[in-house]
Amino acid sequence: MFDCVFDQLALHSAVQINVALVGHLQQVQQHVGNFIGNVLFLIWIQMCRLRLLRGHPLEDFGQLSGLHHQCGAQILGRVKRLPMALSREFTQGKLQCLEVHGVSLMGSISASADCLASAPQLASRHLASLHNLPMPRPTQLLHPPRPPAPTRAAATVLLLRDTPEGIEVLMTRRSAKASFVPGAFVFPGGGIDAADACCHNQCQRRATQTDSTLTQAVAAIRESFEELGVLLARHADGRWASQAEIDGMDRTSDFAAQCAARGLTLAASDVFVLARWITDRDLPKRFDVPFLVARMPPQQTPVADETEQFEPVWVRPADALARHQAGTFFMIFPTIRTLQQLQAFATVDAVLRACAVNEEPLFTSCPRAGLLAGREVRFMEHELPFSELALVCPDGQNVHPLDWQTETPVPLLKNVLRLTAPNPGVMTGPGTNSYLVGDASTGFIAIDPGPADEAHLGKLWRAAGGDIRLIVCTHSHPDHAPGARPLQAMCTPKPPILGLPSAATARANSVFVPDKTLQNKELLVLVPSGLEANLSYKNGHTLQVIHTPGHAANHLCLLLLEDGLLFSGDHILSGSTTVIDPPDGDMNNYLNSLDLLSAACLEHQIKFILPAHGHVMGGPNDEALAAIARLKRHRLQREAKVLLAMQAQPTGTLDDWLALAYDDVPQRMWPVAKRSLMAHVARLEALSG
Repeated sequence: MFDCVFDQLALHSAVQINVALVGHLQQVQQHVGNFIGNVLFLIWIQMCRLRLLRGHPLEDFGQLSGLHHQCGAQILGRVKRLPMALSREFTQGKLQCLEVHGVSLMGSISASADCLASAPQLASRHLASLHNLPMPRPTQLLHPPRPPAPTRAAATVLLLRDTPEGIEVLMTRRSAKASFVPGAFVFPGGGIDAADACCHNQCQRRATQTDSTLTQAVAAIRESFEELGVLLARHADGRWASQAEIDGMDRTSDFAAQCAARGLTLAASDVFVLARWITDRDLPKRFDVPFLVARMPPQQTPVADETEQFEPVWVRPADALARHQAGTFFMIFPTIRTLQQLQAFATVDAVLRACAVNEEPLFTSCPRAGLLAGREVRFMEHELPFSELALVCPDGQNVHPLDWQTETPVPLLKNVLRLTAPNPGVMTGPGTNSYLVGDASTGFIAIDPGPADEAHLGKLWRAAGGDIRLIVCTHSHPDHAPGARPLQAMCTPKPPILGLPSAATARANSVFVPDKTLQNKELLVLVPSGLEANLSYKNGHTLQVIHTPGHAANHLCLLLLEDGLLFSGDHILSGSTTVIDPPDGDMNNYLNSLDLLSAACLEHQIKFILPAHGHVMGGPNDEALAAIARLKRHRLQREAKVLLAMQAQPTGTLDDWLALAYDDVPQRMWPVAKRSLMAHVARLEALSG
């Protein structure tokens, strides 16, 4: 019965919630008795709840948060006097709903009430349960799950030799009839056979070589023999297998038995792990392959088997890459990227020394594919689009366009759209990313509407179907906040503009006064209409506010709790570091805010970072935390260079220190870098007392 009354009240357009009602309720109770006062109090609570559920904030949230300290006892007394059934419903239902939606009222009431002793546990179930659920929610993924094909164990080996012009590597062309990458130039290798693990007693091995790496080395030695007639094996006196011995062996017969019959020991100790490649998730045939390296044995001549492999060729990595670019030397992605890595080494010894540090590969990659100009392009883990592909296409679906454009919103999840503003530049990269969080059933929260560009704001409004419930600005810089008022004017009813007011230190073009000031850790909630009782992780969208001063004094970030996302504004950028421009920017605050974000990511299992400029960052494991740690490490390393510059030239000017501390930055960027230099100097001076 009460829910029907409450729904009618909440749907009435004139209903406004105000904390002053509590005082009025106290007066009503004195005049009409406890029962009616209690009923009115429950109505007020339910109206608050439904207003939140409809996606509208409580304008007096901040007052409400502080109010419980003053009138908690009166409210508590009223709850205690309710009939037991109503009190139980109130404790287990109404207050739980309020806590889920960010009203801080319950905590301090329950702290002093026996009847509400279990309320905090009940109320926190929703958000606490997120720790046991996958992030992002499977229901919000754009594409249905498609488990990748299983991988098969294989091994390949880069046989290297020194020349006056540099390292050369032995490559060979696969058969045009091969089932996997026909006609491609590759390194010799193939699948690991069960018999390879039975040859350990015929191997020279390093003390650090595990059984699995030893088996991989055996497979690579066997494959190079079968495919190219190259044999990494020695006699007891250390002599390499001769060409005559190799010519007398049958490449199709028992490899281990033939080596044993000739007194040859496999030189597995001379084979090192360079890299590990796992075939892309979107391909039907997949392999897990260590790319091994070894020096080519002397006095041996590679001869292809003319069945699997053809045309063995010695080639410098740079020449192979140039021929591939010219279209005359077809190679697949892992081969290309491995050759690119190999270019960094001048000699074979340098390669082997780098790989001998431990038994781990120098790098591991399972690439992801996206679309650029409609064509398939693959990326490794360290490349900027990789993380975005991990979010949008976790199972490797090759469908996500990566072109930067400003015409069409880009879906990242079912409940997250990104529209990039047409303001590219040195400071903005491809442009400012505006985000929409929500769906058609909940309405949307717009994050960073960007500049006051009418066309951009119109596209943002249309992408939300005109149903924008809240507008949030991460800070007040001119590429983020000026679009808020024009966007608000497009909407009916007008959504409030939320954020932090600009400080007195802000520049004139960054002055900003929101309709409502957001509190640290405040929750902004969208829930589908008609599903008020279902506050589950499946249906709602909850943004938590994190105050992050540093880039700007009024900077904030937002966590999408149900999906493990961090909207980082300009605090964390993809592909570059943000400028800290004093006096509104503060390096000490910036570093402290990085620590806050790191702690929040750990607490709420944040997996991906959605910056205001550039691609999505992070990944399904701890990549987001690692990105924050790298950013802080980079800032502190830069600060160490600044300190050295100041010590080297104690009477120097900012320009003198700039040339030393930012010698790795293009000079055209020095005017911008100088602003961050000033922030570092201010922090160092403050730390020195």
